Amino acid sequence: MAHSQPATTRSTDEVISQRALNRALLARQMLLERKHRSAAETIEHLVGMQGQTPQSPYLALWSRLEGFQPDELSQLLLNLEAVRIVLMRSTIHLVTARDCLFLRPLLQPVQDRNLFTGSPFGRNLTGMNFDELVAAGRAIVEEKPRTSKELGAHLHERWPDRDPTSLAMAIRNLAPLVQVPPRGVWGKSGQTTLTTAESWLGQPLQSDPSLDDLIVRYLAAFGPASVMDAQNWSGLTRLRDVFDRLRPRLLVFQDERGREHFDLPDAPRPDADTPAPVRFLPDYDNVLLGHANRSRIVSKVDRQLTLSSNNMSPGSVLVDGFFRCLWKLKRDRKSATLIVEPIKSLSIEERVEVEEEGQRMLGFLVADAESRDVQILSEG
Repeated sequence: MAHSQPATTRSTDEVISQRALNRALLARQMLLERKHRSAAETIEHLVGMQGQTPQSPYLALWSRLEGFQPDELSQLLLNLEAVRIVLMRSTIHLVTARDCLFLRPLLQPVQDRNLFTGSPFGRNLTGMNFDELVAAGRAIVEEKPRTSKELGAHLHERWPDRDPTSLAMAIRNLAPLVQVPPRGVWGKSGQTTLTTAESWLGQPLQSDPSLDDLIVRYLAAFGPASVMDAQNWSGLTRLRDVFDRLRPRLLVFQDERGREHFDLPDAPRPDADTPAPVRFLPDYDNVLLGHANRSRIVSKVDRQLTLSSNNMSPGSVLVDGFFRCLWKLKRDRKSATLIVEPIKSLSIEERVEVEEEGQRMLGFLVADAESRDVQILSEG
């Protein structure tokens, strides 16, 4: 599991530009060129994939892998080789089964904080015996997978003076609940039903996972990065000690504002002028959420455009490596139209590249449509 680096390199005073940070991120996220890798290898390299929208990881993998077909990921879920579970930032992620057992115990403090300080649910349960509550919740979902509503109703029978939603949310945060198929399977739908990771996978969570290994893997997928970047990505706090412990094994750069950025010595750092192709990304793609300072890929002003009025994230388009457009898909019985909304002016060559990549994406997402069209709107 560990991706250790030799303890031979310390620090450098080299300044790394925003554009160089962008190209490094794109290279590690497999967005400079599609790779010939398996879906499982890619999911592990990325330390999981954002998965609030069940179908999003499919497009995220298509944008990164040569020849990716949806059935490859569906089979990972159906064969219990990948799962959907609450992890980084207390949000749903798609991870391999192995990483589920590694990551969830490391990120339990994030789930605790989300329950007790980041939401009203913990406050609604003040005075409860949480060990007793978790034991009861585990028994209910391990008997058979349940929806959150069903779980809350069963718990409410035992604790009728407590809010059933809060009871269910406590189990969501305090026990490692996975979403079972058909949730997340390509072309399928259904209610979100839950059971414990241990029951579903037939294995216990790791008893002593290494936080150092997690940070090394984060840098391999998102570096160079600061301590605050890693904290923002994971939801964990007080990671300075981990970076200081790893410092003898890392390179240390300064960004253009003088902030320390850590990196693995042998990780790719392409030249800042390396060409970057157009890439279509799903809502909540990893690459847009991996840092506290996201200006390496989306400006602070433009970042607000990645959230719609209901706080949902639309699809994004990278042009020359940076966030430049929003996209949405309109579908009827026979046709599909991809609507691209530039937020900054596109050159003629860029518009051609966006349209060509958009057509390729339509071929992946809606292969059954009799007609497929790409509409690029006037710049906002």
